[in-house]
Amino acid sequence: MLQDSSAPGEAAQAPQAAQAVQAVPVAGAAVTAAVRVADAASRLVECGIRPTEQRLQIAALLLCVPQHLSAEQITATLRGSGAQVSKATVYNTLNLLAARGLIRQLRVDGECAWFDSNVAPHYHFQDEQTGTLTDVAPHDVQFSRLPEPPSGMEVAGIDVVIRLRRRGE
Repeated sequence: MLQDSSAPGEAAQAPQAAQAVQAVPVAGAAVTAAVRVADAASRLVECGIRPTEQRLQIAALLLCVPQHLSAEQITATLRGSGAQVSKATVYNTLNLLAARGLIRQLRVDGECAWFDSNVAPHYHFQDEQTGTLTDVAPHDVQFSRLPEPPSGMEVAGIDVVIRLRRRGE
């Protein structure tokens, strides 16, 4: 079992993080900012991550619903809600969340890193015009055959991105 690595007084950061997250719009989520921050705090602690105010803000935004966001989108959204957060802090936090298995980092087009809050096995559609990613269930994709991996290697995973564009474009 992982231990809570938070220092005394860090629990008091949750109300401040909730205030910063309150103004953040979340598609399809009908939960209060306080609930989102409390859920994020418990998930961080379960993974042995110290729940600082900025980590709580980032985690509450990204982990509240299955979604794909870039570091730039997260930074802009938090700053738009009045939070003071640097891009470096956002990237460091996202890398930590990915290393601890709370999110997945995706590189689908070579231009932008996306952070996926759905860590269950799945694939993606990507809109070529907007870059938007949409989850595709594994049972919706079928492989008839995979090549044998090189000697001494095994398949660790399969990433599929199905690129989409509007008809006639």
